[in-house]
Amino acid sequence: MAFKELNLNTSLLKSLNEQGYSNPTSIQQQAIPHVLAGRDVFGCAQTGTGKTAAFVIPLLQLMQEEQRKTTLRTLIIAPTRELVLQITDTVRALARHTGLRFAPIFGGVPQHSQVQQIRAGLDILVATPGRLQDLMQQRLLSLNQIKYLVLDEADRMLDMGFVRDVKQIIAKLPANRQTLFFSATIPPDIRQLSASLLNNPVQVQVAAVSSAAPKIDQLIYHTEKKHKSALLLRLLASEELESAIVFTQMKHTADRLSRFLNESGVQAAPIHGNRSQGQREMALKNFKARKLRVLVATDIAARGIDIDKLGHVFNFDLPQVAETYVHRIGRTGRAGATGTALSFCSPEERPLLRDIEKLIKMKIPVVEDTTGFVEKPKNAPAKKQPAQKYRPQTRSHRNNSTKKRAVTY
Repeated sequence: MAFKELNLNTSLLKSLNEQGYSNPTSIQQQAIPHVLAGRDVFGCAQTGTGKTAAFVIPLLQLMQEEQRKTTLRTLIIAPTRELVLQITDTVRALARHTGLRFAPIFGGVPQHSQVQQIRAGLDILVATPGRLQDLMQQRLLSLNQIKYLVLDEADRMLDMGFVRDVKQIIAKLPANRQTLFFSATIPPDIRQLSASLLNNPVQVQVAAVSSAAPKIDQLIYHTEKKHKSALLLRLLASEELESAIVFTQMKHTADRLSRFLNESGVQAAPIHGNRSQGQREMALKNFKARKLRVLVATDIAARGIDIDKLGHVFNFDLPQVAETYVHRIGRTGRAGATGTALSFCSPEERPLLRDIEKLIKMKIPVVEDTTGFVEKPKNAPAKKQPAQKYRPQTRSHRNNSTKKRAVTY
């Protein structure tokens, strides 16, 4: 099927052609007709399958057909700054011939420029829940004209504790609206949330829930925690490995590992919640431009980062939540490409590995197991015998010695 068979208008087909897109992905084929028909949609597909365009394309067409003056009609909520920026990039690429105005808003940066964009007039707003609610409480933003609502990566919002904020925001929206709910996984809490927000929705689903992309080779290394840095450095020595994202559990681990790699001659930069927005954007920009070989990230980057031809992902630490593994490795093998996901598992992480394998319904092949192996240093010196402990003579001992000498002589 080609995009022109989905009854899209000329301006959208022109933008799609300029971006090199001729055929829709499976999720796009299923979702676009239902969105154009005005239905609420509950979409589920593994990461990297084109979910963003599946809702951006039809919403742009619906808004064009209304021929209304600039007024905020579409609200897209996403859990992280990176995902907000990625969605905005997609909107920018596809809306270039539509005349529609859009802007991203998120926390971590001054709000002045974002408020100026809102006051200038927008058709589409892409926002994180926290900053959106802040602006609403300051009465700098009104959502009473919203006609289209999109919740993207809803399961991630649930994991990050944004559900309460999202519900408060939605309570301020018109009841008569079209809602699109997209998620990569469908745990019970997500199904319950979608039931409270959607009106007689159409469910579109691609691939098994919580499955990894089939073109990603998944491998596991069993190793002690203290040996992980050296193992990563050894694997990065391969010339075939051009660039990689390395996921860690903690922010300080990402910083420490990034310093270690740079000191070892591997260009790397960390990206996590304690880095400023400017630092995060610069790290992503340099990584995409191949000025950095490695991006060391916490789970804030497990979704929302779209890197062309990223061949490798490392799980330096296994994630605490099994579903996060799917999103992490989904940074590679995108848009039908192949990729490799390499995970390090220490003895204390074995339960996490079992949860992951249960979720993805497969045993991850083991490359090597060095758990418990300690390499002996070469040319190790012979072990010295402990010196005899010095015991000072007591007065009685000296007296006894004297007496013995007196008797002897």
